[in-house]
Amino acid sequence: MMTAISQNLTAIQTHIAEAALTAGRAPDEVQLVAVSKTIAAEDIRRAIESGVTVLGENYIQEARAKFEQLSTLPAAWHFIGHLQTNKAKYAVRQFDLIHTVDSSRVAKAINREAAKIDKIQQILIQVNISKEETKAGIETEKVAELAEEIVHLDHLKLKGLMTMPPFFNAPEKVRPFFRRLRETRDQLRQRNLPGVDLAELSMGMTGDFEVAIAEGATLVRIGTAIFGERA
Repeated sequence: MMTAISQNLTAIQTHIAEAALTAGRAPDEVQLVAVSKTIAAEDIRRAIESGVTVLGENYIQEARAKFEQLSTLPAAWHFIGHLQTNKAKYAVRQFDLIHTVDSSRVAKAINREAAKIDKIQQILIQVNISKEETKAGIETEKVAELAEEIVHLDHLKLKGLMTMPPFFNAPEKVRPFFRRLRETRDQLRQRNLPGVDLAELSMGMTGDFEVAIAEGATLVRIGTAIFGERA
């Protein structure tokens, strides 16, 4: 018997594949990050059993509790929330990819903790494309400078960029922000930073992932369409 979560997951996977094909891309170029903040461990377990392979968590303390219960299950864990430097130790121990590195200070804290456990921590730089004061992320103009610092941190591997655009009810209004992130990535690639491939663009959520995919997203962060509205 299919649960609501498994039905939702099948539907969203179909929509992701269709959006990729419409954009002239292969469906396997886009990975679903199931955003599981505030979701109970048992529901996350059902999602993994239904085919979720990547979980996205926003809060370190909440994620640690879930990880203790679910760490033996076959899913990667991504950190997609604002990371305080004093929580870097926990982020490095639990997460396969950290999406939200937005300063030299945060990068160095992660590198320091990764060195302690001999780990190469994969990261994305979070870019505040819209320059909203309420949003985290580095300014577009400073991305290259931060990327060049990260290259010299031996326990970090820069995989790409992430952004959270302004909220609009009309997805097309968000398109320019997604396009700007892709353009920023393309400009950064021209610097040919050693050991940096910049394959990943983390952008797009439940309301606008089709547009994000059309503009090059490789990681779409979707929660509501899988788990339902949060309480």
